[in-house]
Amino acid sequence: MKYGFIRTAAATPDIKVCDCDFNADNIIKNIKTAYENNTEIIVFPELVITGYTCGDLFGQRTLISSSMKALDKIKCETKNINTLIVLGMPYQYKGKLYNCGAVLYKGHILALISKSFLPNYNEFYEKRWFEEALNETVYVDILGDTVPFGTKIIVQAENMPEFSLAVEICEDLWSVIPPSSNHSLAGATIIANPSAGNEITGKDSYRLSLVSSQSAKTISSYIYTCAGYGESTTDVVFSGHNIICENGTVLATAKRFENGIVYGDIDIFKIASERQKNTSFRLNTTGYTYVNFEFEENNGEVNRFFDPHPFVPSDLQVRDKRCDEILNIQALGLKKRIEHIGTKNVVIGISGGLDSTQALIVANKAFELAGLDKKGIICVTMPCFGTTDRTYNNAVELTKALGATLIEVNIKKAVKQHFSDIGHDESVKDLTYENSQARERTQILMDMASKYRGFVVGTGDLSELALGWATYNGDHMSMYGVNNSIPKTLIKYLIKYFADTTSDSNLKEILYDILDTPVSPELLPPDENGNIAQITEDVVGPYELHDFFLYNMMRLSFEPKKIFYIANIAFKDKYDKKTIYKWLRNYYWRFFSQQFKRSCLPDGPKVGSVSLSPRGDWRMPSDAVSKLWLAQMDEIEKTL
Repeated sequence: MKYGFIRTAAATPDIKVCDCDFNADNIIKNIKTAYENNTEIIVFPELVITGYTCGDLFGQRTLISSSMKALDKIKCETKNINTLIVLGMPYQYKGKLYNCGAVLYKGHILALISKSFLPNYNEFYEKRWFEEALNETVYVDILGDTVPFGTKIIVQAENMPEFSLAVEICEDLWSVIPPSSNHSLAGATIIANPSAGNEITGKDSYRLSLVSSQSAKTISSYIYTCAGYGESTTDVVFSGHNIICENGTVLATAKRFENGIVYGDIDIFKIASERQKNTSFRLNTTGYTYVNFEFEENNGEVNRFFDPHPFVPSDLQVRDKRCDEILNIQALGLKKRIEHIGTKNVVIGISGGLDSTQALIVANKAFELAGLDKKGIICVTMPCFGTTDRTYNNAVELTKALGATLIEVNIKKAVKQHFSDIGHDESVKDLTYENSQARERTQILMDMASKYRGFVVGTGDLSELALGWATYNGDHMSMYGVNNSIPKTLIKYLIKYFADTTSDSNLKEILYDILDTPVSPELLPPDENGNIAQITEDVVGPYELHDFFLYNMMRLSFEPKKIFYIANIAFKDKYDKKTIYKWLRNYYWRFFSQQFKRSCLPDGPKVGSVSLSPRGDWRMPSDAVSKLWLAQMDEIEKTL
């Protein structure tokens, strides 16, 4: 598929114990079904060719020779299928029997990986029949192919280095240090686990957490395939609990007690990017054998959910917990700064908009934690040419409701004087017209901070910083920016959470009206009806799009083409391709051209996985050019 996406499948076919020919036919049937669904990797259960529950029959030559014939049949029937196949089988080497995973591709066996840890407790007796894995990798001749046989083997695509697969088998995962931990450090981005864990009550939850956790620890995609119906039920039952995970996220799980195939589209470029950034992830290739093959991508569209609002949890309980956590992080950061300076006063420019509202809520919480009088929160409202009655009234009423101190400074006269001083025609409502107001407000806030021996709490958010939607040394500047790493799409939910949890009905009503107010800097005069005329999203684009772009660029390091591709999936019912293209191009142009503002950000707490602080997560030269990124946008434009 495209952009590092690989369609994987975990398949539990119908089998009969010791009927290798029947089992081979159903394995082939599953492979062909998956191939028709554009699958590029398919993993079958442990010992699927014979069945896991053969018991002492594993000692019968008849069964072992039949399993080899079945493997040959599978090999021949899949020679024209470009799906990488991993399946479990017994393999005899120098008089000993090994529990193995065979890796096949287009009619060739690429590798045989033996199980490292053989369970021999409770209902498991594998050491009765199988030998533990060899300490070294050897080469064996099997059905016309000479292949490596051992545990430290990685199969990788020559034409896609990020496609790198290793195998561990069932109990290996349950060991203290699973082989997959070393496999990942040797470069494997995909772990396949043919398994035959039986089902007992409650085991499914532990199994799911184990697979998910190991995929997170190894920063890998993990395909876990379990034996199912068809295995012997003499003493135990197998449920076919198949799981596909990616770096801790569960992409797909099978319905237990039903044989079948589950699919999951993994992203190996994402895995590679995560590893590149993680300095604790240290490569160790000692003792590993690498098997190269030429990978042929299947044509097909990605079938995967992309969250259109990656900063905002969709689950209400999770979101409320996140909002409470963020408020505490912001408030504790501000409390520490207050106590360090030794002041009892902070100054906030209050506008009646989202950002200043959240900053005031944070200050309110910080003062509660510090045991300070909230009259020390100096809220300064500074109406000018674009201020509407709605936002002005909300700013005033919000300040009063929270018990803070309100100061009003009308800046119209001062701004007009400034226009006269610099020779600017007031009728020309350009950037100078707007920025003069923003800088006048900042000057007042800074001087108020001096007057009250406090400091200015900034209100600007992460989305505005990414786009540079702030006046340099105007609203861009403060002494502590509590919203620096809060995206615009999340700020709405933070305010809503505070509104929903307050017992003050008047405060709740004010906050809900603020949430309903269009986002605007209010630097241009209102319309003839006194409503906001300057709508931010009409100028820079929808914040939900920009936050999506920001997350996937910064958190996942995706390229423009990939972001455009997945944005069209995430927003397919809301924005067309041309709209997404327009604002993505705008995003990249603004992001690169506005770095100089981010290079001198005030301090502020990091609350999520994305931050643009020049002292923390993001160190970018202010004069970097956007040519490479915009070149990709040019290529996209040609397809529209």
